[in-house]
Amino acid sequence: MTDPWVALEPGADPAERVRALRRAHETFTSVGTVPRPVRSVVAESWRRSARAGVGPDGTASVELTDGDLGAYRAEHPLARVMPLVRELMGTFAADGEHLLAVCDGHGRLLWVEGHPATRRRADGMNFVPGARWSETAVGTNAPGTAVAVDRPVQVFAAEHFIRRVQPWTCAAAPVHDPRTGRVLGAVDITGGDGLAHPHSLGFVQAVARAAEAQLALLGPPLSVGDSALLSALGRDEAELVLDGRRTRLSRRHSEIVLLLARHPEGLSGDELLCALYADESVTPVTLRAELARLRRLLGPGVLASRPYRLTTAVESDVTVVERRLEAGALTAAAEAYSGPLLPGSQAPAIVRLRDRLADALRTALIAHRDPDLLADWAHAAWGEDDVTVWRALAAIRPTAAARARLSALEAELTAPAGRTPGRRSGATYLQRPPA
Repeated sequence: MTDPWVALEPGADPAERVRALRRAHETFTSVGTVPRPVRSVVAESWRRSARAGVGPDGTASVELTDGDLGAYRAEHPLARVMPLVRELMGTFAADGEHLLAVCDGHGRLLWVEGHPATRRRADGMNFVPGARWSETAVGTNAPGTAVAVDRPVQVFAAEHFIRRVQPWTCAAAPVHDPRTGRVLGAVDITGGDGLAHPHSLGFVQAVARAAEAQLALLGPPLSVGDSALLSALGRDEAELVLDGRRTRLSRRHSEIVLLLARHPEGLSGDELLCALYADESVTPVTLRAELARLRRLLGPGVLASRPYRLTTAVESDVTVVERRLEAGALTAAAEAYSGPLLPGSQAPAIVRLRDRLADALRTALIAHRDPDLLADWAHAAWGEDDVTVWRALAAIRPTAAARARLSALEAELTAPAGRTPGRRSGATYLQRPPA
């Protein structure tokens, strides 16, 4: 397979491929191993599905119905580009007896349209508006997996985790907010084996890019709930993108914006004081001065008080990593993790969050035993002294370089003086004396 994201290359025999995949699926669901010829993207998705407790005989549940569904769709950002999606995909879906579908960032189907007979067949597996088709709900499927891994993906026949979906083939691509990069959802084409072709994957990717371009042209919707993007991983001073304007925040302002973004209901002055300052002698006057400077920096109407809160929803790179970890999309989570959260911050709440996020990702990497992901962590600045990760890497990929680095770290751990084992971000690191 020259392109691991394409389900069936031109010239391959679909029937033979289906038989091989069914055997592989039965092997995985019975003994937990993934044999050939399963693609790596599908194998990883099957493992995530199993860890999420999805059963191969399950079905999707409908979460939004009637008025709730209508209200949610009307307010969703992708509603603004549905005319374009229908224009680009509608004829193709109808003529080919396929379905076009659009889901939100949680894998819930918002629109399912296309050939009437195909829609009736799809109703039997709850491929309907309002149903949840995330990986954690129904296992491997194109819209759910595209959202989980944040890239276009094609799922062919028995590559689907749930058996009742295996007669179908689908291709989906995520759609991002052009200002923040946040995943808004995915566009999908679902039908028969004829969709198992590189062209269908390229097609949905082109539609997704066109939708993003249309969103950029339309500009931000006129709503109080509009979102901003905060980048705080791997940097001491966060960057905030708000209304198309990039602002570099001071360390203290970075801490405040991050905490308020995680508490949209707001925080009192006392709560912020405890979260930001380990020194109990710091007075509320100091905090109010910082908040006044931050209010001037952000502009009118963004920072409210009593309690202190942001009037604009802020998506952070921290929540992106957390969401992907929760969905079991470990590779995507590792890619989004660009380093410890505000590494220079000593604010108690930030330290706890920094440690918790690093611990969760690091523990998942060790448990997953993927040598490439472990190597990426071990060779990063934050992982170069992580003995536990180096031990895991050396056990899976015992290269001379890995063994040498592990030996050096273990020698430092047993050094009698000056260097003692310590802990940071839940890992076993080395503490060196100050220079």
